[in-house]
Amino acid sequence: MSKGVKDTITISLDAMGGDNAPVSEVAGAIETVRHHEGINITLVGKTDIISNELKKFSYDTTRIKIHNADDVIEMDESPTDAIRKKPGSSLVTGLKLCKTGEADAFISAGNTGAVMAASLFTLGRIANVNRPTIGSRFPTERGITMVFDVGANVDCKPLNLLQFAVMGSVYANHIYGIENPKVGLLSVGEEKSKGDTLTVEAYELLEKSNLNFIGNVEGRDIMKGTTDLIICDGFTGNIVLKFAESVLSLLKTKFKDYADKGFVNKLKVGMAYGTLKDILKDFDYQEYGGVPLLGVNGISIIGHGRSSPRAIVNMALNAERMVRAGINDIIASKIKDINLFAAKT
Repeated sequence: MSKGVKDTITISLDAMGGDNAPVSEVAGAIETVRHHEGINITLVGKTDIISNELKKFSYDTTRIKIHNADDVIEMDESPTDAIRKKPGSSLVTGLKLCKTGEADAFISAGNTGAVMAASLFTLGRIANVNRPTIGSRFPTERGITMVFDVGANVDCKPLNLLQFAVMGSVYANHIYGIENPKVGLLSVGEEKSKGDTLTVEAYELLEKSNLNFIGNVEGRDIMKGTTDLIICDGFTGNIVLKFAESVLSLLKTKFKDYADKGFVNKLKVGMAYGTLKDILKDFDYQEYGGVPLLGVNGISIIGHGRSSPRAIVNMALNAERMVRAGINDIIASKIKDINLFAAKT
C-alpha cells in the first residue's frame, strides 16, 4: 500500500452515466461494498432516483452515500459544451469530490469524451505530463497486452508517445505486476525506418530511453502477446479498440448461427458451452470494467456505456488498486526523469 493511503478509500461513482444508469451503478455499488471491505461508495446524481433504486437492496448505509447532482450529461452531447452548460452534472460533481479530497477516485460509464475533458479540467495534469492517455487491455496468446493511446489524443508528437509508454509501463508494473514491461511501437513494419514521421521519430526516443523497448510491432502482433504494451496515437488506437470490441460479437453470432443449423450442431455447442464461455470471457469488457485515464492529477476510470453491475464492480476494484499503488506519484517521478532525458536527446 502506498504511504499515506487510508485503510478504507471512497470512490465517487457517476450514478447517472451509462446506458443502464442508475440501475447498474447502484447494483454495482451494492456488490462492491458487500464483498470488499476497503471500499466505500458515494453515488453522485439525482437523490430521489438513486434513493428509489437503493430501496431494492439491504446494505450498510454507512458505506454507501448519496451526493446530489441535478444535471446529467447525456451520451450524445458535445463534451466541452456539456461541461460548460452543466457544471452541476453528476459527472463533474463526482470529479469535484476528488478534487476536494472527499473521494479518492472517480468512476463513470458515461459520455467518454466528457469524462476525459472534465477530468482534465477539474483535476488538472500531473506535473510535466503533456497529455493524459487512456489505455485498454487486449487478450493475447500469452495473457494480456495494453494499448496506449486508444482515443484521448488523435494528433500526437513523438514526446507524447514516449510519455504514453512511461505511464503505461508504470500501470502495467504496479497494477498487473509485470516487471520491466516490454514496449512495442505500432507501425506498418518491424524495421526501424518503417512508418510515418511520428512513428520514426518516436522510435528514436523510445530506443534511447531506459524503457524495455523491443521495437516496432505490426497489427498482427497485438494479440500474439509479444509485448506487454503497444504504443500508438489515439486515432490508430481507437480503431484497433473498436475492431477488437467487434470480435466478441462476431464470435457469439458465429456460434449461434452454427447451433441454429440443426440439433446435432446445437448439441455440440451445448457440450462445449463451458469452455467457450471461459474463452470468450477474455474478450469481455465487463471483466476489466473500464480504462484508466493516466496523466491527470487524480484517479479517473472510464467504463463502457453498457456497463453491467459486474463491470461497475471491476471499475471500482481497478480504481482501488490504482489508489493503493500510488500510481500518480510514481508517474510524476518517471515523467520528470523521461522529460530530462528527451530534452538531451
